[in-house]
Amino acid sequence: MQKKITVKVGMEQLQKEITVVFHGYRLTNHDWEVSQPGESLQACIDSLDREYEPLGIRVSKLDEPETVHDVSGYGDFMNTVRLRSPKDHISNLCLGHVIGQSVNCDLAEDIRRAVSRIAFAPEMIEPEGSNKIVCHDCGCGC
Repeated sequence: MQKKITVKVGMEQLQKEITVVFHGYRLTNHDWEVSQPGESLQACIDSLDREYEPLGIRVSKLDEPETVHDVSGYGDFMNTVRLRSPKDHISNLCLGHVIGQSVNCDLAEDIRRAVSRIAFAPEMIEPEGSNKIVCHDCGCGC
């Protein structure tokens, strides 16, 4: 029988903070619409925060509706979600840059994948400003 060990970390001992940022968007393709994820985005972020807090990782949500992107499909929509992790020198990467192509076009699932990658394998993310194309060709410049 295995014992589950939980380690509590005080806020002053946090090892890293990951912020999921939501930009505004303008739909340009009237044949496509944003589908709601199976899990609400706030519930997703709250769940991730609770899950990673014992590991010293804080996950938070930030809305920046003043930055608006044109969206004609899910690939463009991924560009409206940005991730920041100062400890990992990630200042504003789009979701597609972090995870590549989406498997199921489920935003909550994609956010979970991205936060997990930043939390545990940030070295696997192509650096900002790289000339290598790694994402879904969203036009973000990565």
